[in-house]
Amino acid sequence: GGITLNKWEVKKGIERGVAPLRNYFPSPLIKGRGIKGEGLVNNLSGRCLEVGVSKPIVAIIGRQNVGKSTLLNRVAGKPIAIVADLPGTTRDRIFVGVSWQGVEFTLVDTGGLEPKPQTTMAQWVKEQVEEAITEADVIIFLVDVRDGVVPADSEIADMLHQVSKPIVLVANKADNDRLETEAVEFYELGGLGEPLAISAYHGRGVVELLDRVVSLLPAPLPVEAKPEVMKVAIVGRPNVGKSMLLNALLGEERTIVDEAPGTTRDAIDTLLDFGGQSVLLIDTAGIRRRGRLGVGVERYSVIRALRAIDRADIALLVVDALEVITAQDMHIAGYIRQMVKGIVVIVNKWDLVENGNITEYNRFIKGQLKFMPYAPVLYISAKFGQEVDRVLPQVCQVYEERLKRIPTAVVNSVVQQAVATHNLPRVGKKQLKILYATQAEVNPPTFVFFVNDPKLIHFSYQRYLENKLRQSFNFGGTPLRLAFKTRDKP
Repeated sequence: GGITLNKWEVKKGIERGVAPLRNYFPSPLIKGRGIKGEGLVNNLSGRCLEVGVSKPIVAIIGRQNVGKSTLLNRVAGKPIAIVADLPGTTRDRIFVGVSWQGVEFTLVDTGGLEPKPQTTMAQWVKEQVEEAITEADVIIFLVDVRDGVVPADSEIADMLHQVSKPIVLVANKADNDRLETEAVEFYELGGLGEPLAISAYHGRGVVELLDRVVSLLPAPLPVEAKPEVMKVAIVGRPNVGKSMLLNALLGEERTIVDEAPGTTRDAIDTLLDFGGQSVLLIDTAGIRRRGRLGVGVERYSVIRALRAIDRADIALLVVDALEVITAQDMHIAGYIRQMVKGIVVIVNKWDLVENGNITEYNRFIKGQLKFMPYAPVLYISAKFGQEVDRVLPQVCQVYEERLKRIPTAVVNSVVQQAVATHNLPRVGKKQLKILYATQAEVNPPTFVFFVNDPKLIHFSYQRYLENKLRQSFNFGGTPLRLAFKTRDKP
């Protein structure tokens, strides 16, 4: 589902103000290496879209071109944000999960702040930065030691004086000892503490910065035992009827429903009881194709939608009966599969289809979603309530499948039968041997196969084993995780 851009395309995208390009750029745009030692990034496939909101938040703020994105990339140990000499490259917030000295938090990169914005774009950036400040537990105020104190720094400092949160004043671009000593100039900003000199580009002082940030984070709250809640995200393209489906499930006007696409901007959580099962329904903004993403509010709503998928157990993928299935529907399904979430495909607006043949529709949908043949499909009309009463029972059934646990002896019996009826992969003279298998986890169901050499596993044989598990145990509506390990390296 990714895209590839050359350096010329990225450069032109920055000049034209295409904010989404920040997630898809070639590595030559940033030099340097990540911090050695502890792994810092804890996110999905190097992307920064799905970070738990329950973790403490650390926001990096500052004027344009002081090195905020370079600092985020340095901490992440990989290029996450676009780094370029052009000011204003970062316009929306970028998130990355960080673990340092055993403490986990979310690091947020923001656009260059203009306290008195002169353009609409600058105003959007200012609003995003203000929201990041509001959400943050600790603020990193980044300045440029080479420029010294400039009026914009003083204006931002005045704004931060009104914030009752820990602030770390960081003088970036201190690439040598001489520049490091010049950081004392920033004492004149007043009330922000001792300036810490670093070089995000070269990694100087970043370890000390992280140590200081971790020391300022709030103590973790004790985890309270909570009743089991099934979390369900309602996702799909704009204007397919997600909010209308939520209202139909609740039997009330819980969210705004409008014919204009993109009415829902944020993820909305609604808790209900269904036959004794607590269900958290998460309505999300429509996910547009990457090339059509805007800036500001719309861009951030996509981030929240993807984060909603990540924190859900099951996703209801709502598609339009008049145009199933589009390429964007397949992209969203790919996100759900990548995050190993359960799925139910909801074909909405079925009332608009004349003489619809469900068998033909099923064949077409299964053909388009070949990578998730286990996905159940329901045909409904949220507007008129047709077949809506089948949605939550189907979701509960998928949830039960995700919680299903198979005894090890039964798993091994099925695996041994599968091994006996299919040739094992071989590389040269070495042949795969499956010693035994066990189910390690539920939600999602995870199976661990202990083998003589995991490198001998071919994707086709892995798919064969998954099919055998499904034939014996069903697991309808949910992907399976299969892990292959040697017995001496659990």
